[in-house]
Amino acid sequence: MGYLQTRPNFDLKLSSEVNDITRNEDGSWHVEYKNLKDGTTSATDAKFLFIGAGGGALKLLQKSGIPEARDYAGFPVGGSFLVTENPTVAMQHMAKAYGIASTGAPPMSVPHLDTRVLDGKRVILFGPFATFSTKFLKQGSYLDLFSSMTTHNFWPMTKVGVEQYPLVEYLAGQLMLSDDDRFKALQEYFPHAKKEDWRLWQAGQRVQIIKRDAEKGGVLKLGTEVVSSQDGTIAALLGASPGASTAAPIMLNVLEKIFKTQVATPEWQTKIRQIVPSYGTKLNDSPAAVQQEWNYTAEVLQLGKPPVIDQSVGTSTTPSAPAESKPANDMAL
Repeated sequence: MGYLQTRPNFDLKLSSEVNDITRNEDGSWHVEYKNLKDGTTSATDAKFLFIGAGGGALKLLQKSGIPEARDYAGFPVGGSFLVTENPTVAMQHMAKAYGIASTGAPPMSVPHLDTRVLDGKRVILFGPFATFSTKFLKQGSYLDLFSSMTTHNFWPMTKVGVEQYPLVEYLAGQLMLSDDDRFKALQEYFPHAKKEDWRLWQAGQRVQIIKRDAEKGGVLKLGTEVVSSQDGTIAALLGASPGASTAAPIMLNVLEKIFKTQVATPEWQTKIRQIVPSYGTKLNDSPAAVQQEWNYTAEVLQLGKPPVIDQSVGTSTTPSAPAESKPANDMAL
């Protein structure tokens, strides 16, 4: 970001909230936003607009007025975690250990113990426990869900509510959990846990996609989806917030979808491969290519030496790591 700010054609606006998106007569986009610190309003015109606003993306896409936005609705699901800051407990665990999701539960609800470093302090999280709010953002408005409803997406939302009854039942059960119930769930993973060491912490909101479907009326999609206008001047990323492992492929997808002509040029191909050396290479069928990329990634990220892949059978063996190397889990993260 520091480098980009040195470029004459780059502007960074922090602590700002987009209020409106409209179309100019020449086809470009007019974005109005407000500075949350001093209350001043500003505007920017752009030939191409990308909306990457997490839970706020759907409502901004709707403001654009493009027909493609009519196919989507949002269903907000929140999450809370039990957290301990007891250093004696936190130092016993250094991993992300998953369990198995409950019957009828969505994939993102898989219970797990998770080591995190928050504000320089190592803590352990356990959860998630589903919560529900009509907000699309943790600090959003309770009117977010209702204001996103339109004559186009109301029926898909209704159909999903009927078809996904097990999910509704699961959420209702989660909302009825007591502190004792949540602590009992923790004890299945950490039998020696002490209740006084743990407190409940509200995490963020995820706005799942509800998409209009010709056959089913509407379908609930738990992943992410790139939505773009037919003329390729605006795109948005909807759905649950992507992690680091999916953010890069999603952005490559946006480039290929919106800038088809440019991506096909030698200049763009060279630049993309400079950033992503394995771009365009199918690694599934080439153990040698996987090994090459794995070694390169480990070197750039200064990780421990990766496992050596047996080229004959496609399996891997972990070499003896030197004392200064990081554990293999770090490479996966």
